[in-house]
Amino acid sequence: MRDEEEATDGPPDPQLHPEQSPGFDEEPEGLEDIEVDRDVTIGEASPEELAASDTEPVEDDARGDLLAALAGDDVIERRRAALELAERKHDDRTVRALSKAATTDDDAEVRQFAVEALAKLGGEVAAETALALTDDPEPWVRAEAVVALDRLDRAEHEDPLESALDDGHHAVRRNAAVSLFKHRGEGALPVLVEAADDPSERVREWAAHLLGGIDDERAHETLDRLADDDSSIVRETAVRAREVDAGSFRRQFSGTLDESDRTLPGEDDLNRTPNL
Repeated sequence: MRDEEEATDGPPDPQLHPEQSPGFDEEPEGLEDIEVDRDVTIGEASPEELAASDTEPVEDDARGDLLAALAGDDVIERRRAALELAERKHDDRTVRALSKAATTDDDAEVRQFAVEALAKLGGEVAAETALALTDDPEPWVRAEAVVALDRLDRAEHEDPLESALDDGHHAVRRNAAVSLFKHRGEGALPVLVEAADDPSERVREWAAHLLGGIDDERAHETLDRLADDDSSIVRETAVRAREVDAGSFRRQFSGTLDESDRTLPGEDDLNRTPNL
């Protein structure tokens, strides 16, 4: 699937801000080289959809009411219910309901939020669901499935994470590369060197970012090459990566992703800049 054009692999993530990129510079002209898919659209989301990740309206709802909303007809309520259930004490009924939503709901964001919630709850069903969703038709659900596998047990799921490096969408490949770097450390060098030749500047940008955590001649040579990349974002990231302390950088990736406030619907820590 690696050679599949990103523009034909579903719409770009409507929630992803270029400014969240690890290579984004403060210079306004840095925006001009940011890669976007040809079918990007702006301004189609309703205020209700934009607020779908705000769980405050349901934070006092009983778990039974949330489960009913998750199975209901209102897509915004289903999204909110999935996210809120991740913050509650759970039982088998909750896990089964989230797994069903993640694998059968006709709304991609419900599936995405449900697998995110399952990953926070943990367990065998969460892992089985995330593995199943690595084949979801929606690329951002697949990207979230990779995040879930990373959270649940990146070592146990090393093989499917490596398989995700060949996904047809840049976000899935990027997330897989980040997870494998967190798992393998300097052992991820071959993955990152290959990612440095990815057709997507977003993947090359992250390859450059992560290569800063590897003190190896091959990593240095790859960063030197990326410092002359066609994309200014990749070039700037490569230049900065050559200036960081590799050991300190790797230690920032040694544990579970830090929790942080979701700023936009559908965002996840692995889809944003690491907090280095």
